[in-house]
Amino acid sequence: MADPKGFLNHGREVAKTRPVGERVKDWNEVYAPGALLPIIGKQAGRCMDCGIPFCHNGCPLGNLIPEWNDYAYREDWAAAQERLHATNNFPEFTGRLCPAPCESACVLGINQQPVTIKNVEVSIIDKAWETGDVAPQIPERLSGKTVAVIGSGPAGLAAAQQLTRAGHTVAVYERADRIGGLLRYGIPEFKMEKRHINRRIEQMRAEGTRFRTGVEIGRDLGARDLKKRYDAIVIAAGATTARDLQVPGRELKGVYQAMEYLPLSNKVQEGDFVSPPISAEGKHVVVIGGGDTGADCVGTAHRQGAASVTQLEIMPRPNDERHPIGQPWPTFPILYKVTSAHEEGGERIYSASTTHFEGDEDGNVQWLHLAEVEFVDGKLTQKPGSERKIPAQLVTLAMGFTGTDRDNGLVDQFGLDLDERGNIARDADFQTNVPGVFVAGDAGRGQSLIVWAIAEGRSAARGVDRHLTGASDLPAPIRPTDRALAV
Repeated sequence: MADPKGFLNHGREVAKTRPVGERVKDWNEVYAPGALLPIIGKQAGRCMDCGIPFCHNGCPLGNLIPEWNDYAYREDWAAAQERLHATNNFPEFTGRLCPAPCESACVLGINQQPVTIKNVEVSIIDKAWETGDVAPQIPERLSGKTVAVIGSGPAGLAAAQQLTRAGHTVAVYERADRIGGLLRYGIPEFKMEKRHINRRIEQMRAEGTRFRTGVEIGRDLGARDLKKRYDAIVIAAGATTARDLQVPGRELKGVYQAMEYLPLSNKVQEGDFVSPPISAEGKHVVVIGGGDTGADCVGTAHRQGAASVTQLEIMPRPNDERHPIGQPWPTFPILYKVTSAHEEGGERIYSASTTHFEGDEDGNVQWLHLAEVEFVDGKLTQKPGSERKIPAQLVTLAMGFTGTDRDNGLVDQFGLDLDERGNIARDADFQTNVPGVFVAGDAGRGQSLIVWAIAEGRSAARGVDRHLTGASDLPAPIRPTDRALAV
């Protein structure tokens, strides 16, 4: 136990963000440089090293949180990063992007504010990169087996790194022009600067992983050809089919899916554009969807100089505190959350449903008509007389995703079975109905968290390793049927 009285002597403290007026003028990460390390010792010392650390169960990766909290408290950064990497390939990703279900399961959270696990995690890995403790892990010998990984998001990268370290020759196929999947083009720069992805890619290249960008399996390269080339295949193509909004006026110019809008700003940061083809500058922006993707749209619109930003959510406003009946500890509660993007301004409207869009004579969206909704006998029902309209010259749809892309032929060409939710079905080893073809991440699980993606990538890698060699020393954090308390 790091500090036996740490949780008694110190309250919860999180990293400070840069002033709003400063950060909305650039695309750098919102946290102030050096904001974490001064508070990490005390915060790690608040960890009680519980007899039953429920944070383990809250984290799909099974992170050894009390262990690396103790090392961080003692400033043994080399040992801390070793414990961190024992269960997580990319803690710099999760430390910035994960909603931290581990903190919701923290035992201290029963009657106090939980340990700032996420801040400790990202401090450890950032320090490890700074001191050179993150080095390529090159396999001692090669197996002679080849594996193709389809998709370079967190699930695909985790599977590829694990399989490369097991001695297999791995090639990652990505249909975009750069590696990273949604990490690259779905996450704004102000949440995670892409240099973090780039240095991991270089580490993986040094270990032996090969990358093929601009290749879409199903279109540019058929499933049959891929099966001939490789001994095993991992499908980690994500759940990229966006949920749409079928209301009158959807066809108007200025109404876009979030993933049509967000990647363009990232491409500006990559140097592909001087300015984004779709911009919020000077416009009244409406974001439909109250989740993290919606918040990313809000923060992006602020930085582009929107005249106003309004975010709509069809569900009621969540509670400020955990409800003991419906969301008891240590489950992951649905709470009112103020992200860095929300701190920067804009309005949030809850219990609101879009009825239709209204445009001008040139076919450009100008107004969004909405109505208040409420639950009546368990069903969302529109309140009579609650209709109104708000200005909307740019609308982004951030309502989640419904499954894997079926248009490119990947599912049909492989002859894959789907489960009852429309995801690619798999067995306990993450293998599909097609021998030698495995699936990990959102493609098999459905839209989920980055920690689930990494955990599934690691587990699928073990399944592939067993399939190719008959046994595996790779860890298996989860099975496809596992559901942590955080879900």
